[in-house]
Amino acid sequence: QLQLVESGGGLVQPGGSLRLSCASDGFQLGLFHIAWFRQAPGKEREAVSCIGTTDHSTDYADSVKGRFTISRDNPKNTVYLQMNNLKPEDTAVYYCHAEPVMVGRDYWGQGTQVTVSS
Repeated sequence: QLQLVESGGGLVQPGGSLRLSCASDGFQLGLFHIAWFRQAPGKEREAVSCIGTTDHSTDYADSVKGRFTISRDNPKNTVYLQMNNLKPEDTAVYYCHAEPVMVGRDYWGQGTQVTVSS
């Protein structure tokens, strides 16, 4: 079965850190642009960060710049989102999305919950 699997979410205090992982199962993640999205209760899903395929170019939402770092390890078919100095407003379900460089279908993961609370 072709799928994306996120992991690494959890409960953390404000100022803490988490590292999310997004791994592909059944296809090569290196052939896809990857983005992390998040959705808080009662809010629309928003883009957090993205990373290109071979050049590993990155982009970030203004709300997470300087705190979050996206990276990828293509041989391991995994993309990471290192989240530092977490704030309560970062609380959301985080999803990864894979968009193919060439023609083909895209993929969404099932989401991982991140809760920032004291």
